[in-house]
Parts: sequence; structure tokens; C-alpha cells
Amino acid sequence: MNQSFFQMALVVADYDEAIAFYTEKMKFSLLEDTTLSETKRWVRVQPPGDGKGASLLLAQAASESQKAAIGNQTGGRVFLFMHTDDCDRDYDYYKSQGIKIVRERTEHDYGKVFVIEDLYGNLWDIIQPPSL
Repeated sequence: MNQSFFQMALVVADYDEAIAFYTEKMKFSLLEDTTLSETKRWVRVQPPGDGKGASLLLAQAASESQKAAIGNQTGGRVFLFMHTDDCDRDYDYYKSQGIKIVRERTEHDYGKVFVIEDLYGNLWDIIQPPSL
């Protein structure tokens, strides 16, 4: 059996502000922005790299329960874990972009790590494994 994640949904308040944050502040690529109806779009973004990793589907909240989940899809725990080839570079860049650093850089057996908060409050671990 050979399986892998290719896409995850992230509930957002607004398509355009989410696209701007992820593409302008985090340097993600906009892979797709397709209008499906007057209120729904298929919007996919992906971190910079080789293009083989998973993408995020930015899903604009359409109900009160979805709106309540914005920024808290995991009950306050870290939601996404992203590898980087240079933790220090990314830390400095995100800080310069005004992205909130929730936990400062630390070093562990599994690599260097720091935690950021995205525009909605979702927490991300940014990890540089020892091998990268």
C-alpha cells in the first residue's frame, strides 16, 4: 500500500484575505482559484518547494458552525507542521512580515522548531529536520 496526504482543508473567513496572507506573507504559490458558484470557490495554495508536497484548500466558512471553527480547527493545538530547509531564514522572514511568533526557536533531537500563528489564529510548527 502506498498512500500520502495531498490536500487539507483550512476553514477561512474570506477567500481573498486568505490568499493574500498565504501568497504574500508566507510565499505560498496559488495553485488554483476556480469559481464554483456565487459563494464558493476552489482555492488551493502550496508552500514554496518542489511542488510534490500537500496543498491547502482554503474553504470559506459557509455556516455558523464553520465560522466558529475558524482559527481553532484543532481546539488550540498546533494544526499544521511544515518542514523548512532553513529555520533561521524563515523565522527572520516571518517576523519581518508581521507574522506572530508564538514560540521562539528551539532545538531538539528532531530539529530546530518555532511556532507561528496565521491570520486566523491557527498554530503552525515550522521545523528544520537535522537532515535538511
